[in-house]
Amino acid sequence: MPINELDAFVREYVKELHNETAAIFAGAGLSVGKGFVDWVGLLQPLAAELGLDAARESDHLVALAQHHVNDNGMNRAGLHKRLLEEFPTDAEPTVNHQLLARLPVAVYWTTNYDRLIERALEGAGKIVDSKHRVDQLAFTKPRRDAVVFKMHGDVEHPAQVVLTKDDYERYPIDRGAFINGLTGDLVSKTFLFLGFSFKDPNLDYILARIRLTFQANGRQHYCVFRRVQEQAGQSQAEYEYLQIKQRLAINDLKRFNIKTLLVDSYDEITELLRRIERTYRRKTLFISGSAEEFGAWQKADVSEFLNDLGKIVIQRGFRLVSGFGWGISNDLLSGAIEQIYGQRVGHIQDHLIVRPFPRYIADVGARDALWHEFRKDLISQAGIALFMFGNKLSDGKTVLADGVRKEYAIARELDLVTVPVAPTGYVAEELWQLDEPRVKSSAMSEEIKQSFARLQVPAAKPQELLSRISEVLDLLGKE
Repeated sequence: MPINELDAFVREYVKELHNETAAIFAGAGLSVGKGFVDWVGLLQPLAAELGLDAARESDHLVALAQHHVNDNGMNRAGLHKRLLEEFPTDAEPTVNHQLLARLPVAVYWTTNYDRLIERALEGAGKIVDSKHRVDQLAFTKPRRDAVVFKMHGDVEHPAQVVLTKDDYERYPIDRGAFINGLTGDLVSKTFLFLGFSFKDPNLDYILARIRLTFQANGRQHYCVFRRVQEQAGQSQAEYEYLQIKQRLAINDLKRFNIKTLLVDSYDEITELLRRIERTYRRKTLFISGSAEEFGAWQKADVSEFLNDLGKIVIQRGFRLVSGFGWGISNDLLSGAIEQIYGQRVGHIQDHLIVRPFPRYIADVGARDALWHEFRKDLISQAGIALFMFGNKLSDGKTVLADGVRKEYAIARELDLVTVPVAPTGYVAEELWQLDEPRVKSSAMSEEIKQSFARLQVPAAKPQELLSRISEVLDLLGKE
């Protein structure tokens, strides 16, 4: 897809993530990479019993499922058996499911029967509220992080899934509340459709209602399609025919304000989701550091510097994450909080995540293990990690802070952009020596590399560092 088109999509979708108005619609294609079949694969054995080819009936699969039921005296046992055979309940989520689960998305809709979305969300430490029956819509799981609307049912309840023409015809009667719920979300949220072919009659009906109601004022949505590929043994005429069908389908989706992003391979979808995650996290800054002493600088000067830095971080539109480092956080957070209340935009939790370490744990091994998980959870919310100072008091002596080193290691493991502020000395200076060769050989722009280089220049007073840090943050936030 064109780079500028991709850039525009990522930029707009990340805005929706920050506004908490982003949603995901997952189709069967999202699960195929984990060994699950698509509709054609699911119905092929049943089609063969009828003397048909499911691949050739790909635009009429609902009718094909109905033909099977009709041919078996209205008995659905064959359908239920296929579902249980092809959708194992112990399957693990794909990388794409895991990436989606890490995003701050609270609403997922799916026509899939599997439980990969739920498993991925639970793996990301989130409380999941899954809905596959109408009566479940009336109840809300306490403190849920995400709700998964399974509008066609769940694999563990095969007798209740939506699959045949009968099911679709009765859908407004049996599951009308799902239609109302999805309609409301399509009006109020920006959806990204993944692995979905738009051949589902229910969604056609819902999208048509929205289009007629809102006409040219509907909300913008996005979908990802794999560009038609020329297959071995395929005639040129057949290839061109499929291209025309895809072009017409893309144009038709524009009626519903759905913009199509074309990729050449499914791997590009994974990279797209990674980019969304990186871009979203880039506006969240983790600041690591601790200080018992401040080198050649006076404590009052450092306090002023930290206070101003806290203000600048908020002014620049970053969310600040801090583990309440000794000698650093009080002044830093004071500046941030002053700025948050001064500009009166949003809530304090929109700008600030502060979690003091659980310090009084007698068992050293248990404490170290807990602190590692605590640090990882805190740092995983950020896209940039800033490191300053890095010393502490131990047995009456000032020593280098191993906690800052550990936080750097976790930040690198989680693929954050690490920014050691070398002039603050101690561990920060040590980390700069590690980072400098990596930054020079990275794919970062020359402008960012030069900005990083200025961070190592000594400063007579800490205030001199503010403009340099601001410059780096501004460039990284736009990348």
